[in-house]
Amino acid sequence: MQPLFSERPYIAVGEVGIDLHWDKSTLGWQQEAFRVQVEWAKDMDLPIVIHARESFPQLFEILDEMNDDSLRGVFHCFTGSLEQAQHIIGYGGFMMGIGGVATYKNTNLRDTLKAVPLEHIILETDSPYLAPVPFRGKRNEPSYLLEVAITLSKVYDMPITELAERTTANAETLFRLT
Repeated sequence: MQPLFSERPYIAVGEVGIDLHWDKSTLGWQQEAFRVQVEWAKDMDLPIVIHARESFPQLFEILDEMNDDSLRGVFHCFTGSLEQAQHIIGYGGFMMGIGGVATYKNTNLRDTLKAVPLEHIILETDSPYLAPVPFRGKRNEPSYLLEVAITLSKVYDMPITELAERTTANAETLFRLT
């Protein structure tokens, strides 16, 4: 694919999705835009990076309809339930991006991830938001990803080097970086 505005090729369509946290009155517009963006991703053979805030049912409704072998992507900043994680895995070409929330004291995310195979996980920062413990409340940055990796190495009971290699390989595969 020839890039339109850059010398570098695009690697994804995103961040796209539906956010119903602040304003539910725009749901129809968001659904329409998301459908168009999913089509762009399919047409350009690129993964989508999905923003899902209080909107899993609405996103699943659209993805259930539009998913096929050409669609792949990541649910950015995943903090959902095991049922939602299983729904995502069922699409075949999707992963869950895990960031600072996995380190928070009162999260259920670590318990959910214990039942999610590591092949469906990539690490992410969501910088400048959602800094991991012990940096919670500060401006997030990529160097803090180490804290997320340490937490997940405990969840998956493996050395951090192995976790880093496997999640990096997952991201390279998803975004076709190798």
